Amino acid sequence: MAISILSAAALLAATKRFVVGPLFFAVPFVMTASRLLAAAPLLAAAPLLAAAPASTQAADYQLETLAEGLVFPWCTAFLPDGRLLVTERGGELRYVDSDGRVSAPITGTPAPYVKSQGGLFDVLLAPDFASSRTIYLSLAAGTPTSNTTQIVSGQLNGSTFNNAKVIFEVAQRKDTPVHYGGRIAWDSTGHLLLTTGDGFNFREEAQNPKSQMGKTLRMTATGGIPADQLDTKIAGMDPYVLSYGHRSPQGLAVDSATGLVYQSEHGPKGGDEINLITAGNNYGWPIVSYGLDYSGAYISPYTQRTGITDPLLNWTPSTATSGLAVYRGSAFTDWQGDLLAGGLVEKSLRRVDMENGKVVGQEVLLREVDERIRDVRIGPDGLIYVLTDSADGKLLRLSPAPSSR
Repeated sequence: MAISILSAAALLAATKRFVVGPLFFAVPFVMTASRLLAAAPLLAAAPLLAAAPASTQAADYQLETLAEGLVFPWCTAFLPDGRLLVTERGGELRYVDSDGRVSAPITGTPAPYVKSQGGLFDVLLAPDFASSRTIYLSLAAGTPTSNTTQIVSGQLNGSTFNNAKVIFEVAQRKDTPVHYGGRIAWDSTGHLLLTTGDGFNFREEAQNPKSQMGKTLRMTATGGIPADQLDTKIAGMDPYVLSYGHRSPQGLAVDSATGLVYQSEHGPKGGDEINLITAGNNYGWPIVSYGLDYSGAYISPYTQRTGITDPLLNWTPSTATSGLAVYRGSAFTDWQGDLLAGGLVEKSLRRVDMENGKVVGQEVLLREVDERIRDVRIGPDGLIYVLTDSADGKLLRLSPAPSSR
């Protein structure tokens, strides 16, 4: 059962802010210097949620570079004609042909707010794209002193994006260029999901029932409130909220076989997570965390609390997880239902071995590439497509090595 809004609010009310340079961190009022030591066993006693990963050698798969010269690519989507769409954080949307040719930018796309982590994020095809030509873009929008996360829909007609319309905008604005979330996906009922971050300086908003920051949001294809949202809405919660207590979610994946929704998010210094999203659940930030603040101070003495949903796994030290996919395909037959998660700092792709809803192991892939991994997608051909994060970003494709087929 999810923690009640009153109990979450009470925990947050019992905090003090401590200034550490230009940053702050919130800890329960009991966190005196002596009691920090007393809290340490709570952290040490937390269960190990994932086995230590084993490295996978490149011989287990073939790796191809399909395209390069992409400028900080963020997301890719597959078109029915075999081409791909790729977003670049600076605001460009491009085609990539099957032979790796990268097109000129598609015109008419919205201009994002580009700074630090802000820019153009995801591209997502409408379920009826073949007839409607509709696509969705998520992006940072606004100014340095007032910016937010936005979703824009429009029609893709050749080299032009037409009829751009803002269908949703996170209501709360902020003055930080980080922690936007910005991942979008269709759930199993045909509704649109959006991840949102806490804006970094506004972590308490993740627990604020009236705020859309630090949440997973759910909406109709036109940005409205789903009629069935009333069945899962928590009293006093913003009606778009599906789940709350998130910090900086940069991965979102819906299992095409089961409909389960998975989300990956950045912790602070440690404590990156993969979560199984359940309607109405509280995922804890900043009441609980496996990570420390960047100053080295505790954010909370708790890694677990009654009524807060534990992550499927956490990574400490951080991998800086970004991009998430559930493998369903015919190419890697032993990987059915496994999770694939990109790592920016670790410069890796992690395969999380899932059995009966449990994490039973991990493998580290793509260490030989030595590139930050921004996004991972499963193609219609069952192969794995990966974007690297740099000013000379690459689109990579993984297929089974001949010996493993």
